[in-house]
Formats: sequence, structure tokens, C-alpha cells
Amino acid sequence: MFQFTIAICTYNGETRLGEVLEKLSHQLNQHNISWEVLVVDNNSQDKTAECVCQYQTLWAGKIELRYTFESKQGLAFARQTAIEKARGKLVGFIDDDNFPQKDWLEKAYLFAQNHPLAGAFGGQIEGAFQKELPKDFDKIASFLAVIDRGKQALIYPPEKRILPPGAGLVVLRQAWLDCVPKKLFLTGRTGNSMLASEDLEALSYIQRGGWEIWHNPQMVITHKIPPYRLEKKYLLSLVRGVGLARHHIRMIRISSWQRPLAAPIYIANDFRKILLYYLQHRKHCKTELSLACEIEFLWSTLFSPFYLCRKQLYDYFRQT
Repeated sequence: MFQFTIAICTYNGETRLGEVLEKLSHQLNQHNISWEVLVVDNNSQDKTAECVCQYQTLWAGKIELRYTFESKQGLAFARQTAIEKARGKLVGFIDDDNFPQKDWLEKAYLFAQNHPLAGAFGGQIEGAFQKELPKDFDKIASFLAVIDRGKQALIYPPEKRILPPGAGLVVLRQAWLDCVPKKLFLTGRTGNSMLASEDLEALSYIQRGGWEIWHNPQMVITHKIPPYRLEKKYLLSLVRGVGLARHHIRMIRISSWQRPLAAPIYIANDFRKILLYYLQHRKHCKTELSLACEIEFLWSTLFSPFYLCRKQLYDYFRQT
């Protein structure tokens, strides 16, 4: 049994995995942490398996590197497979475009020892951009999992409705197994679908199960963001996917008897936000990317209950 599993969920990551694995091979381990790396191949069509095999040979006798295949497309399926296959008490999720600092493993492990009630915790995520940032990018940076929540450790209170992203997230494996359904409703962006927030869905279940969710600023990763992810078309699609999932996340956080009462209140409040935002920024919404993204998020949040209702009906009839 290992103390820590670093799980890399990847789709067609042949050209990206090598750089991530190189970073992991230089992790400091002054506390003799027993750890492993698990690559979850999420139905890749390239030579991801061969890439992992090469590093297994290079790492022989040094770091345990394992490979597993998940045929169901979607990050939620890949992460569930990682949890089930992991042999560590702690599971740290690193995307195939995330580069952890040399002390990431140690900082994560020590934080878990000092916070035994933490079911999950995230860290600082710095962006490595290959294109000039749009105006007021800081307003939409969190949609690209670029996070700076200060230099002090802090707990995410349930009433604040804010949680860390999945990139660089560390979870207590048993907390996930006890609290998170094996099949989430939100499965991740696949094909033409940009419906997101599968990480927030899992964390909402863990938090609802009584576990604490923390921010650990000592854990730092760099998120490599290619130019196309800063294009307007991509960002609007990304933001839309987050907004359309918002109603489902909201409903997880409240009791079932409250949901019929809360839904119309949320809808009314979302409509109020859109109206106020539009009146304040209508002259610049079409010309400034950050404003366009924010209004897109508000609109997709408003339509979220209706979109998800349609999705549930579609999934039901497809399965029957």
C-alpha cells in the first residue's frame, strides 16, 4: 500500500505526457513518502500506451509507474477509474498539461498529515500562456483553472459555493469512495459537448459528506495553456459548459425537499443578475472578451435548469 498516488488522466496525450512525467521524476522526497504514478488512458487513439511503456522502462526500480485503460470517454469516468485503481491513501490528480513544482508531492503529503479532516484540497495554479492575454483576463482566469487564492491556507466554507478545480486536486481516497457516486451526472467535455464541472460535482458530494475542502498555497503547479484556448470561440464554449452545469451543482448542495422551492428563486435571481449586468456593460459586451464571457456565463446559468432537464430526459429515453 502506497501513501500517495499521482493520477494522470489523459486523452491522446502522447505528445504531452513525456514532459509531465519528466517533472514528476524530479519530485523531492525528503520524508521518504511511498508513492506511485498511475496513468489513466481515457480511450486514446494515439500512442499514449507506448509512451508510458517507455517511461516504465526508464523508471524501473526507481518510481512505480502503472498504466490502465478507461474506454468510457469523459474525465469523470477516468477519475473514477483512477480512484478505484489507486493504491495510495491520497490521490493527486495532475492533468497532462500540468507541471508540478519539485516540492509538490511533499507539500501535498504534509498538508494532509496536518489536516486530517480534509477530504480534498487544491493549490495555486499558475498559467503558462503562449499568447497575449485579453483585457481583464483575471476576471475569467478561473474558467481556465488559473487560481491564486492567496498565500495563506484556507478552508472552503460550504455557504460560499466556491471549490477548487480538478487540476492539481488531492483527495483522500476513502472520502471519495464513501461520498462520490460511481457514476456522476456530469461526465466532462467530450466530442462536441463542453458540459463541464464534473470536478465540482465530486467535490460537492465530498463536502456534503462532512469532509473539509481546503486551499493549500504551498502546492504549486503550472498549467500550460495553448493559444487556441484564448480564442473567443473556445472561451465562450468553455464558459457556456460551466454555466449549463451550474443548476445541478446547486441542487447537490441542498436537501431534496428544498429543491422545488429553491429552483424558481435561483432562476429569478439569475435573471436579475443578467438584467443588471447588461444594463451596466451593454456597450462593451461585444467588444471586450472578458465581458462577453461573463454575460455568456450568466445566460447559460439561467438556462441551466431547462438544459439539464432536457438532458435527463434524453439520457432516460436513450437507455430504455
